[in-house]
Amino acid sequence: MKTTSASTGPGRCILFSSEQLAADADQIVATMGLRLDWPNLAVISLAHSYGFSNLVLPLLLHGVPLFVLNSSLPEAVRQAVTRVGPCTLPAVPALWRAWLEAKAISPNVKLAISAGAPLPLALEEAVFRYHGLKLHNFYGASECGGIAYDTTPTPRTDPACIGAPMHSVTLRVGDDGCLEVRSRAVGQTYWPMPEPSLAGGCFHTTDLADLEAGRVYLRGRATEQINVAGRKVSPEWIEAKLAQHPAVRECLVFGVPSGDAGRGEAIVACVAANAGATREQLRQFLLDRLASWQIPREWTFVDALPTNERGKLSRAEWRNRFLAERHPRGS
Repeated sequence: MKTTSASTGPGRCILFSSEQLAADADQIVATMGLRLDWPNLAVISLAHSYGFSNLVLPLLLHGVPLFVLNSSLPEAVRQAVTRVGPCTLPAVPALWRAWLEAKAISPNVKLAISAGAPLPLALEEAVFRYHGLKLHNFYGASECGGIAYDTTPTPRTDPACIGAPMHSVTLRVGDDGCLEVRSRAVGQTYWPMPEPSLAGGCFHTTDLADLEAGRVYLRGRATEQINVAGRKVSPEWIEAKLAQHPAVRECLVFGVPSGDAGRGEAIVACVAANAGATREQLRQFLLDRLASWQIPREWTFVDALPTNERGKLSRAEWRNRFLAERHPRGS
């Protein structure tokens, strides 16, 4: 049994058979080309789906060696990679950014994987430019394991492209525009309340997607579309454009009820940016890339965007935090 990440709502339990879990490991090893002579280094949690499928199962079922690090701090990782030698390092974008800024990425890292959150193009390009290391974007879900993986040797040019379907994974876009996943690794059902979105070897995601020339392009989440006066926009679409600004380290976009009933929702941007970046600079930057109605109306600048206990940026949690600060209890 796994639990979902709760990045878009309450966590739920998912039932799996041993064969389904083993199939996920098989697909990951085959797609990523995991090697016995490139041990996995564990800096991500082994209790989460990403670490369990990428690190624990390849060790138990395929004999891929695993070294567990006590810390993900840059110097600890640099020393561990130096000691282990050629290795595979799965991580999340926030860690790759921290290691890049600390100049802690060793040439001993032969296979670099990024998952758990969208991989900004600027980060992918910077790691490749300064270290000659390709960050391979990996996309999956607790309900079905690995879905898509970027096997290309050079940085992507489109942030919406998340790679190609994993080995033995079949993808299609449903009538509602959302991605459907079929494979031997898809879980049995949710527990204790089954849902039709996860049944019969098929997982119907809430991710809006396109399939073009064997590649997968994510267009946002159907459940998170922001409704601005009847027009809908994906927060991920705005985030992808905002993240292209050189001063933006992290960003998160969501909708909140607008004071103007005719507008429906107002777009809010929470931004962790370098010193000197201003709201007006970022607005002008977006005006060259988005329609005027897609520009955030409210902005919050923070030092960082902490993740939840599962290493995810929770849009719901940040929305609730914003609303609580806007309307404190007792006010």
